[in-house]
Amino acid sequence: MRTGLIGLATAVLLIFPAAADQNDERLDELFVQLHETKSEYQAYVLERTIWSIWLVSDMAGTNILMEQGVNAMGVGDHATALEKFEAVVELEPDFAEGWNKRATVHYLMGNFAQSIEDVKKTLTLEPRHFGALSGLGLIYDSMDNLEGAKAAFEKALEANPHMVPIKMRLEEIEKELENRAI
Repeated sequence: MRTGLIGLATAVLLIFPAAADQNDERLDELFVQLHETKSEYQAYVLERTIWSIWLVSDMAGTNILMEQGVNAMGVGDHATALEKFEAVVELEPDFAEGWNKRATVHYLMGNFAQSIEDVKKTLTLEPRHFGALSGLGLIYDSMDNLEGAKAAFEKALEANPHMVPIKMRLEEIEKELENRAI
């Protein structure tokens, strides 16, 4: 079954044109499958497929900047990552993943207000962006805004019900909020 599912995901990516981003027509069906599956493995494959679509622009320059930014972020060079992602959003302001990556770097740098603004832009372009929604929850959680974190995590789970760490943190937040109310 695993081989068949991987083959299906690969076929979906290969059959259709590579002009991807949040407007890619394949996303609707992938999100339907993500909501319908009971298999954690299938959910993982679907999540990876969605991310692979979100990460690709039809502009080569954007893709190069994205790769450079992701690599810089991976080695903790937040200044360079921020520079690359700022270039992405300037070059292609309707590319949701550029905003999401810039939001992530701002979060890592402790620039929570700017991160929130970038997440909002991401969600304007792709309301189902479970990465941005869970990121928003993490920002609010870091700011000790448990109500905001709870709302963001709930929306993230509406978009992708298979995010176990988000489910677990949401349960903890609900308990913390109950204890605060007592």
